[in-house]
Amino acid sequence: MKPTLAFVAALGIAASVSAAPVRTASGLIEGTVSADGAVNIFKGIPFAAPPTGELRWKAPQPVAAWQGVRKATEFGPRCMQGRIFDDMVFRDSGPSEDCLYLNVWAPAHADSPLPVMVWIYGGGFQAGAASEPRQDGEKLAHKGVIVVSMNYRLGIFGFFSHPELTKESGHNSSGNYGFLDQLAALRWVHDNIRAFGGDPENVTIFGESAGSMSVNAQVTSPLSAGLFKQAIGESGGDFGLSSAIPPLTQSEQTGARFAAEIHAPTLKDLRAKSAQDLLAASLKDRNAFRFWPNVDGYFFPESPVAIYQAQKQNHVAVLAGWNTDEMNAAAFFGQKPHTRENYNAKLQQMFGDQADEALKLFPAGNPEEMEHSAGQLASAQFIAYSTWKWLEFEAHTPGVRAYRYHFEQAPPVEGGGPSRGAYHSADIEYVFETLDWKKLPWTDTDRRVSEQMSSYWTNFAKTGNPNGSGLPEWPQYAPSEFPVMHIGSKTEAAPDSMRQQYLFLDSVAAKRMKESSSAQRP
Repeated sequence: MKPTLAFVAALGIAASVSAAPVRTASGLIEGTVSADGAVNIFKGIPFAAPPTGELRWKAPQPVAAWQGVRKATEFGPRCMQGRIFDDMVFRDSGPSEDCLYLNVWAPAHADSPLPVMVWIYGGGFQAGAASEPRQDGEKLAHKGVIVVSMNYRLGIFGFFSHPELTKESGHNSSGNYGFLDQLAALRWVHDNIRAFGGDPENVTIFGESAGSMSVNAQVTSPLSAGLFKQAIGESGGDFGLSSAIPPLTQSEQTGARFAAEIHAPTLKDLRAKSAQDLLAASLKDRNAFRFWPNVDGYFFPESPVAIYQAQKQNHVAVLAGWNTDEMNAAAFFGQKPHTRENYNAKLQQMFGDQADEALKLFPAGNPEEMEHSAGQLASAQFIAYSTWKWLEFEAHTPGVRAYRYHFEQAPPVEGGGPSRGAYHSADIEYVFETLDWKKLPWTDTDRRVSEQMSSYWTNFAKTGNPNGSGLPEWPQYAPSEFPVMHIGSKTEAAPDSMRQQYLFLDSVAAKRMKESSSAQRP
């Protein structure tokens, strides 16, 4: 028997019905329609020329126009990367240097231009792709927004600096090609999204982990001015507790050492290497994270801290937060036993003469309290502090609306094993309402939390305010009270119970920055 549309939809399989062709600046494209007929889906749209050959390690260039109608029914290849994160599942054809493609999910029947949400995936700037099923935009599009997701260059291909690249760039910088790819996609949205029913004057960028850091970066960079009105960051900012984004000179040194390691001392030699050989060499000894964003003087004319201290960031509404269990006690202790002695030693290592003050704020009176404090510190050092600092800057910038959340819903575990808590990246499926891509025993509470998050996120994209009918009230994060929206089994706003701890961590970060600046002076 031939399956009905309803049956196909129940299985989550896209119907093979073609959407009406859409004319972009480069040519006509034809996508498909969702099984319920409500969303037009376009996959694998090129937004820049393939960054191969002489275009390797250059800012993205315009895509060549095409004749006729281009099929937009399959995800474009993901950018070159190793198998770094086990939780990533892809629906594309595999990694390639030719990877600058984006996807659009657009409501099929819109009476007026719709808000646009542009997703930036995470993966430590080393892995990830827009084809992941947990980041599928169809469910969000059902809520009256257009969703766009793009690939951007990663690792050695996206964040490699070298003195010769700096010299040839035309703006005395190198690296940050991944950020420039994201910028090119945003410009594509600005120039083309009207054809899909979108409003180029109401764009929200959102992302998780390195995607959240990317959102923060785009808010920071003057190159992105005017391309979006709202920004959502899920677990990640550009203000480290223990380190800062390095300067271009440091990244150039890293790149030059790598070039010497692989016996390719010149830029010509480097571009002659195959993509696979470069990737393999960059991942040698699992040192995947040496290629990272830098303060290049172009995308980042100054450090993010300096830009925010001067309140020169793009003044857009910001919604951001992090998860309860970004890291756990095991990450804090490493290979050492979870003893009070080792806890104290770690505090001494982290805070020096401020260790006693740290112990008062992160106490360890009994084993349970110590485990909890260790997890809080590991989460803060990993990614929570950087997100907090971003929000603090925004909350203290006149005219900027900021909203802060804390995601607390622990996903179920297959087979009923021990809970991992609300771990890093656990929020993605809830935001996109894609819980069912994982065959887990989801509860009614999980589905309610997912419905709430997707509604908050899409409301924010529509108006710059997450509040809406049927949702608990979410107050602004502002200097008077600093309220936090707790999202979980009980979704509600409450005062920030961790403020004193984070003010202490902030003082530690400020002290380290001052000491670092003094050490660098001649």
